[in-house]
Amino acid sequence: MLYFQILIDAITQARLMLCRNMVILESAFQIPIGAISQSGTVICWEEENMNNTGYSELLNTIGLGNIDIGYFFIGLAVLLVILLILVICLIVKTQKLKRRLDKFVLGKDGVSLEQDIIALFEDNKFLKINTDKNKADIRTLYKRMETAYQKMGLVKYDAFQQMGGKLSFSLALLNENNDGFIINSVHSTDGCYSYTKEIISGECSITLGKEEQKALSIAMGEDKK
Repeated sequence: MLYFQILIDAITQARLMLCRNMVILESAFQIPIGAISQSGTVICWEEENMNNTGYSELLNTIGLGNIDIGYFFIGLAVLLVILLILVICLIVKTQKLKRRLDKFVLGKDGVSLEQDIIALFEDNKFLKINTDKNKADIRTLYKRMETAYQKMGLVKYDAFQQMGGKLSFSLALLNENNDGFIINSVHSTDGCYSYTKEIISGECSITLGKEEQKALSIAMGEDKK
């Protein structure tokens, strides 16, 4: 008898819990469940609301009152399955991307990519230092070349009619700014005499001879002959 009484009490508690859940459903979905007695058992159903059982006022307000609420839950279940499939696909793609990233970072031989990046930065720093040094050297060489004699004009001639072989000559040497000098060497039977004339910006303060003027023009690029 004791066990039978315990079983009856358990069934009663279960029915009370069921009724409480039904009341919660009634308040949440506005579904008429029926009158509940003090003992917690369902004693009657309202026949006038039987045709509206399973429908909620929320669905009525959005125009879906004629749809069974079961279909609504089925749709939610299908949506959850689709979302689950999308999540699984996303996880698979993420894992593939992670493996590719690990392979890229670790390298072919498993060496960290950080070392390679540091080496590249060091090489870049070394190249930049050498480039700046080369630029400075080029500027220095260019300044030196401006003052170096890099233009030349040579004219050979016979200073005296009785002398042949064109042993006399006029040599013009100029820098980038057409500054320099002219060497005139005159060869005669008595000997060889040389003298110079200073050239500043392509001009001479002393009158130049015909051969000297021609040598200066050749050095300045005015006379191609």
